[in-house]
Amino acid sequence: MTEHVESLERRIGGLRTAVREAVLAGDRERAAALRRDLRQAEQDWEDALTQAEAATPQEAPPVQAVRSGAAQPTVGPAPRPGSEAREPAPLLPLREHVHQALSLLTVPAAPRLIATVHEAFFAGTFATARLTSLKRDEERSFRSAPFARPYYICAALTADLLAPARGLLAISTWPMERRVIGSLSLRVDFLTAAIRVVEAIERLPGPVPATRRLLWRFAASIPGAAAAAAQLDPFAVRQAAAAELDVHQATDQHVRQAAAQRARAQLDDAQQLFGTRTQLAPQIDRRRGS
Repeated sequence: MTEHVESLERRIGGLRTAVREAVLAGDRERAAALRRDLRQAEQDWEDALTQAEAATPQEAPPVQAVRSGAAQPTVGPAPRPGSEAREPAPLLPLREHVHQALSLLTVPAAPRLIATVHEAFFAGTFATARLTSLKRDEERSFRSAPFARPYYICAALTADLLAPARGLLAISTWPMERRVIGSLSLRVDFLTAAIRVVEAIERLPGPVPATRRLLWRFAASIPGAAAAAAQLDPFAVRQAAAAELDVHQATDQHVRQAAAQRARAQLDDAQQLFGTRTQLAPQIDRRRGS
């Protein structure tokens, strides 16, 4: 039974990767077929776990507890799916879920947006609170064995201090110019992400409610796009985002290029991915002039 479950988990992981590749390639028919296969594989996985649970004998209460008069546990029906507070363990590592969402957005993003994008375009959800420890784990892994992995979930860096930008995650394989954040970068990245989301929606074989909600979330903050989102017109939303992006992109790119050159010249490999740690400057004794 264990081998069967593990085989299904490997199949689910492969199908999720295939769905992402088909969606990004614009192959709607293949993406739809792969989604059906993925749902069936996930159902088979749930059924296999249910059978394994039913075949596992329940543990009897300790003899000492029975003799001492302690209350015995009540045996009742199994809890219904979703009734427990704990969320099910993901079938793929968290870092791969984050990589999928960031690859679609192509720009640094906050944990909440990453989770929302993954839920809209890929199967499964995850708690955003787990992303804080993920970045720490990625940094520890890199420092212990640099470049041992094909990619790392790393930090976006502030253009002025080259320190980690609070709450923004990126992918280590992106060029430095994409991972540094200047004064206009947050707006530029927001507009870029909106365009990438629209492009992904246009490649879907049919309407998905979660993607509509995500489209509205972006359109509400883009001048001239809210009405288009209300009419379910992704193309008009993309045009509005592109029009504003043209206004800011050149200036932002200049700042990012300058910051990237400083980062490559001043920082080591680990610092280029995870930033520097700012320290307080030593206090000056004005009475002694030093």
